[in-house]
Amino acid sequence: MHNRHRPEERGRLMEFRLIVDKTAEENVTATVHAPNALTDELETLVRQYTGTDTLTGYAEGERRLLHFGEITCIYVEGGKTYAAAADGGIYQLRLRLYEAAQRLPAAFIRFNKSAIGSLQQLERFTSSVTGAVDAVFRGGHREYVSRRCFADIRRRLEK
Repeated sequence: MHNRHRPEERGRLMEFRLIVDKTAEENVTATVHAPNALTDELETLVRQYTGTDTLTGYAEGERRLLHFGEITCIYVEGGKTYAAAADGGIYQLRLRLYEAAQRLPAAFIRFNKSAIGSLQQLERFTSSVTGAVDAVFRGGHREYVSRRCFADIRRRLEK
């Protein structure tokens, strides 16, 4: 018995199938040859999914559902947690930063000790004469980027 791959198996693309059936019980099944970074990330996403793609924000006495896609950054200021939105709005969250981070998808990454931002909403980085780096998001929100987090962000953007 030879331990070689057949030529048609090498370089074969992974098949993806999504079945939407509102009457069926939800489940996710992946059949793979071996675990890898993609399967690890997929498992994490499935296990963390709460059935909602929103966080509740509060501004001027009103409550608003913020879809993950419109949130640019979540940060802590003065002991309170806020979400900056792509439309420029700032909303207070009744969650701690780590609680919000647990609900967010993989597109969000830590920018410093007290801020998590969306790589999809990131417009650019700016640097000062002192070498400090800021992330600028859609909607105008700016957030300081720590050196350690900047290295992680660069690795994610280079993928």
